[in-house]
Amino acid sequence: MAANERIILNGVDRYRVMEAMVEGLRVILSYHGETCSPAYLQGISGAAFNISGICPCAPTCSSFTGPLELAQQLGYQVEYLPLCGEGVDFASEVPRVIARVKAEIRAGRPALVWHAFTYAEWDVVCGFNDALKLFYGRGSYMGLEDYAAADEGRTAACLDICPALGAILIGQKTGAFDAAKYEIAALQKALDHAYSKKNKDKLGGSEWVFLEGLACYDRWVDTFMHPAYLPNLGDRYCFGVYRSTHRAAADFLRELAVKYPQAGDSLDAAALHFETEASTLHTCAELLFPGWDLPQAANPALNAKITSLLAGARDLYARGMDGIFQALELIM
Repeated sequence: MAANERIILNGVDRYRVMEAMVEGLRVILSYHGETCSPAYLQGISGAAFNISGICPCAPTCSSFTGPLELAQQLGYQVEYLPLCGEGVDFASEVPRVIARVKAEIRAGRPALVWHAFTYAEWDVVCGFNDALKLFYGRGSYMGLEDYAAADEGRTAACLDICPALGAILIGQKTGAFDAAKYEIAALQKALDHAYSKKNKDKLGGSEWVFLEGLACYDRWVDTFMHPAYLPNLGDRYCFGVYRSTHRAAADFLRELAVKYPQAGDSLDAAALHFETEASTLHTCAELLFPGWDLPQAANPALNAKITSLLAGARDLYARGMDGIFQALELIM
């Protein structure tokens, strides 16, 4: 191989959903010829229905199917190259993982690499430049037009915010995907998430706790009820992600409405609720973070408006879940 080797795979799709964990997998699978929609992978993974935290890590730390397990469910050969965990020699593994990612690109296969271009997300690496020590590729908010470029060792530079998760290599499809099994499981998972009691017993204590589903939504609404509240990075990130993923939830449910006509009306009604909820979250994001900048001072009047909008979004989310519950009763 040439010392100054440069290979870039052309035609790798951009991210269609601003989401940290499974949209990158969808981008890679589309390069392999997989035709499932962005909304479909968001839906069967559970990411489409996620609302957690609220905190900067919420979209990556909730309980839904990650890219490794999802790729396996879809029937693909997968290899995980961790840069963390017991027995991992960080110093020697980093160059080994970088070399393996380059080998994948030589073979015509993009790879998932943690923290390659964004912050603490799975990104798609589809090119490299040995002379400049660069990776090229896509992320949820990077490389949306031309490919993003970053130092090839950036994946190991995230230790101040999270573990270095390494890389995931996606191989050939060798197994069958049981679509009905995972579609129905996704709807049940959505309900379980929405009505999760995770950490609710710890509320009222001296420490902040991570919540999921409606419990998270309720606390988010309550937070903005305080006139002096200053929205932070966690709010900005979660508004950005959830307005995108919950719109994907609507599209996923509409796909299922065609496949399960006996529950079509319930699924279509649920989809409309999630679509309207996503639009409401988008309005909140645009009001709070114009230009995507964090506010420098609390705005009591704006907080009151966001409280009202968020309360409405919360109720739309709950009504969407009601539609999913009704649909499951008709499907099962």
